[in-house]
Amino acid sequence: MDLTAIPQYAAEAAKAGGPGDASLGMFLYKLAHVPLITVAKVRGRARGGGNELALACDMIFAARENAIFGQFESGTGAFPGAGGIQHLTRRLGRARAIEAITGADDFDADLAERYGWINRALPDAQLDGFVERLAKRIAGFPPAGVRAEKRAINDLTLPQPANVRSDSAIFLSLVALPESRERLDYLANRGLQTSGDLERHLGKAVAGFPG
Repeated sequence: MDLTAIPQYAAEAAKAGGPGDASLGMFLYKLAHVPLITVAKVRGRARGGGNELALACDMIFAARENAIFGQFESGTGAFPGAGGIQHLTRRLGRARAIEAITGADDFDADLAERYGWINRALPDAQLDGFVERLAKRIAGFPPAGVRAEKRAINDLTLPQPANVRSDSAIFLSLVALPESRERLDYLANRGLQTSGDLERHLGKAVAGFPG
């Protein structure tokens, strides 16, 4: 997602039925409900919408050496609008979710594992083999039972569509505010969304806005 083009995204979403339903949040809501087991493997930076994509999967496994997770939106005056609030509050608990979301800092794989953000942090060399073995193990079980188990767990742990639509609407309203646009422009002019030092240390960069 190009954060500098969100007004255009919102306009296009409105043509397709409104931002509440034609949104990244509702797409990821549907991903979380597919009748298959989904696994995210992370060996780089998963922040903002990228982290929300990982959270929509059933499990997350990460490379200990180089995976980073974060919801940086608070540092720009915005709001995680595609499931970050919903999933992290359920996974981390209230106090840790407030720390992670309002603090807008980066979490390495080991800390994310301790907080319950991800399933496990593994050495990069072991990540592929571990996930493949687990996937094959689950795939070898009778599928009707696996589907029923996922459906029951979803019923207990996933947000309702109204929650997702509300988060999307709040995100769009906040990201349009002058202060948010100013902060996003400031970061964009210094390397946001491009490979470089600012993206590598975004959790630090969002706290460095002058003023």
